[in-house]
Amino acid sequence: MFSFFKKKPAPPPAVADAPAPAPAPVTPTPATPAPAEAAAPATGGFGWLRNPFAAKPPTSAPASTPAPAVDAAPAQPAPVAPPAAAPVQPVAPVAKEAAPAPAPVAVAAPVVPPVVPAPVAAPAPLPAPEPVAAPAPVAAERKGWLDRLKAGLRKTGSSIATVFTGTQIDDALYEELEEALLMADTGVKATQHLLEDLKRRVKETKTTDPAAVKGLLADALAELLRPLEKALVIGEHTPTVIMVAGVNGAGKTTSIGKLTKHLANEGASVLLAAADTFRAAAREQLGVWADRNTVEIVSQEGGDPAAVSFDAVTAGRARGKDVVLVDTAGRLPTQLHLMEELKKIRRVVTKADATAPHEVLLVIDGNTGQNALAQVRAFDDALQLTGLVVTKLDGTAKGGVLAAIAQERPIPVYFIGVGEKLEDLETFNAREFAQALLS
Repeated sequence: MFSFFKKKPAPPPAVADAPAPAPAPVTPTPATPAPAEAAAPATGGFGWLRNPFAAKPPTSAPASTPAPAVDAAPAQPAPVAPPAAAPVQPVAPVAKEAAPAPAPVAVAAPVVPPVVPAPVAAPAPLPAPEPVAAPAPVAAERKGWLDRLKAGLRKTGSSIATVFTGTQIDDALYEELEEALLMADTGVKATQHLLEDLKRRVKETKTTDPAAVKGLLADALAELLRPLEKALVIGEHTPTVIMVAGVNGAGKTTSIGKLTKHLANEGASVLLAAADTFRAAAREQLGVWADRNTVEIVSQEGGDPAAVSFDAVTAGRARGKDVVLVDTAGRLPTQLHLMEELKKIRRVVTKADATAPHEVLLVIDGNTGQNALAQVRAFDDALQLTGLVVTKLDGTAKGGVLAAIAQERPIPVYFIGVGEKLEDLETFNAREFAQALLS
């Protein structure tokens, strides 16, 4: 190996014979030893094999190699022939060690593991669809409501259900059923309609079991009540002005408080108008409901009901409220001068908003039976009712009045109530009511 470094300068020996004395003046050759050392780094041939970029320095070295050749010539003149073979050998090693360079390419293999198959498992969160079971609470709440409705209508339904305990379907059964329906304040017209429809259904289905007749009666009642089934629409007008009327003791103010809670739960902003300025503590009672539901209220002590209503509608528009609920004073339909006061409130509200009132609701007590039908007629004639709220159906034996209303004055029933709690006021469903009544 070392002979290889000395053999490389051997080619210039002939030149050394003539100018042998000349080397003496070449005292600057001490600098040439530096090139010799520079050549020594060429012994870094090892380094050159490792680093391909080290190959470039030797290319510039040939210029200075003549000088070091003068010193190296006297040292080893004999081995001149080997140099030719020696340079050939280093070339071969270069190819051998250059080959390992591809090996680093294998380093790409470690990159393969991060193909991230684990994150692909992320679709595992697909179990999320299970929250679709969320409707369960809604179903549970509705079932709880149905249980309360059945309990509330038990007195009405028990007298009708006992008719179907017989063993055969005959005229006696229909007579008993007619009497039971009339006792439930279904009304003459509605009773006759239900009996005729029931007989037709029995004939078409060829039913012979009295117990099955009760199911057919539930179907007939649900069909009769279906025109009353309508949802209260909020949002077509801003604000939606709802005027609420009713006789004293029907539960008007309490129903307004419950309705406010329902609307607030749906995200609607509500403003209350305490226009019942005649009844003692009516304003304070509505104020309590406003505090419970955290809504605003417009009221005046001893003010004119129409003026309070006008201020409330104007304030509702200015404040961007979704709903303005106007609580009017309780009126008996026989008190004509007081009914005129209600008409005045309606006219004044229209001055505040040309399209208002958008809804005129009447709250009726389910215990009043046929008297409730009379109230519906009177208030509808005076105010053009758009909907009803039927309260206190719990414990009454006169729940059949809804059938009479459906037959004679089919005004939509938006809500029915079976108790004093907030959750005891629910939307009306004809099928649910019929089944609860005859359960």
